[in-house]
Amino acid sequence: MVRKSAVAGQFYPADPQQLAGKIDRLLGQANPPAPAGRIIGIQVPHAGIDYSGLTAAHAFKLLAGMDSVTVVMLGTSHRADFDRAAVYASGKWETPLGMVEVDEGLAKSIIRQDQYFAELPAVHAQEHSLEVQLPFLQRVLKNFRIVPIMLLFPTYEQCEAAGKGIARAVRGKDVLLLASSDLYHGYSYSEAKATDSLTVELMLKLDPRSFYAALVRSYQDQKPLACGGFPIVTLMIAARELGASRAVLLHQTNSSDVLGERGGYCVGYSAVAFVQDAGGSAAESNADTALSREEKKNLLEIARRTIEEYVRYGRIPEFTPVSERLKEKRGVFVTLHKQGELRGCIGYVEPVKPLYLATRDMAISAATEDPRFPPVRPEELKDIDIEITVLSPLQRIYDPESVIVGSHGLVIRRGFYSGLLLPQVPVEQGWDRKQFLEWTCRKAGLPPDAYRDKNAELYVFTGEVFGEKQYQK
Repeated sequence: MVRKSAVAGQFYPADPQQLAGKIDRLLGQANPPAPAGRIIGIQVPHAGIDYSGLTAAHAFKLLAGMDSVTVVMLGTSHRADFDRAAVYASGKWETPLGMVEVDEGLAKSIIRQDQYFAELPAVHAQEHSLEVQLPFLQRVLKNFRIVPIMLLFPTYEQCEAAGKGIARAVRGKDVLLLASSDLYHGYSYSEAKATDSLTVELMLKLDPRSFYAALVRSYQDQKPLACGGFPIVTLMIAARELGASRAVLLHQTNSSDVLGERGGYCVGYSAVAFVQDAGGSAAESNADTALSREEKKNLLEIARRTIEEYVRYGRIPEFTPVSERLKEKRGVFVTLHKQGELRGCIGYVEPVKPLYLATRDMAISAATEDPRFPPVRPEELKDIDIEITVLSPLQRIYDPESVIVGSHGLVIRRGFYSGLLLPQVPVEQGWDRKQFLEWTCRKAGLPPDAYRDKNAELYVFTGEVFGEKQYQK
């Protein structure tokens, strides 16, 4: 079975030489950052090559040399109506540059993973979202195969079933994930810029639940963030299962910027890489990011001054960090103690903001928004001690016995339930590994033995912990 090109001559040139030449020029113009670590997946746009081609080229250029790989392509449908994850499971796809073979063995293995998958080749027949990726792949890869999968409007549970199913099927194989999606669609250039900045920020958080929730809200408001948003969610889930610890923006633009026009219809484009850090573990990936004494003191000063000014005067101060490292995005928790007792603790698990700004914002949250305590009052400030925990990227684990008490913080997720305990907590409480796991489950609102559930996800991280008491004169 050969799936013929549906959009050659429309979305990209039908002439092979013209098409190859255009793609090669775009790849030559692209200058993407080269993220350290292993690329597990990419998100690329799917508009006409003259519009989104340069953005797409920034992602595809990074794939050069990944020959003999199978690309699991996740796309959305603009034409067909269906309610399953539609897999094209056998045969070949044709473009003006030649034939691309479907990896039938892997496709059928994916279908066996969950009943949400179904072999539905017909829904792919006229769709462009995956087809337009093939000419780029044909110019940068040799001897590659594909598994095309399309999704329409899945629930989060269906995205999770698809993402985890794909991860199970491809683990240990030479596979690259791809999600195809354009961003903003509408008539406002300023709205496009603002909306796409939010969408990209959500992608870079590598938090599929947050991205899904924002995507659903955007459809309810009839202003979708991304036409292929559900494939992005599914890719995020699969990529995290396969060890991705961060996302890197490679390029971003929109059709108005490409055309040099303001006005008319505008579509947003982005290219993002999902990366597993070199070294493969939270501790190793954090080894070269240890903070200096000066940097730790600076973060404590930021937290102290922020709490003082916000609690007393309702002001949020501005800061200039002492180093460029403090401008890097990191997860961080701010913990407050009063006379030795916990008085507030809130943080970012994921690297959402530059570290110095995340510390400032979480200092306010710890002082005023921890639901377990009333807001800190001005008269309490003299009795408050501040402690900061800077987090490494989360690392997925599959064996609870690999949790190291005293080194690891712990996150458990099951469905929409999530709980986290910092590395210092089991030490302070005198817990062993089993107790640490059980109390993390309780923190998530789950049964104490939920960490044994096959549907539960366990993540570990390391943390640099430092407090004001260490730096008192």
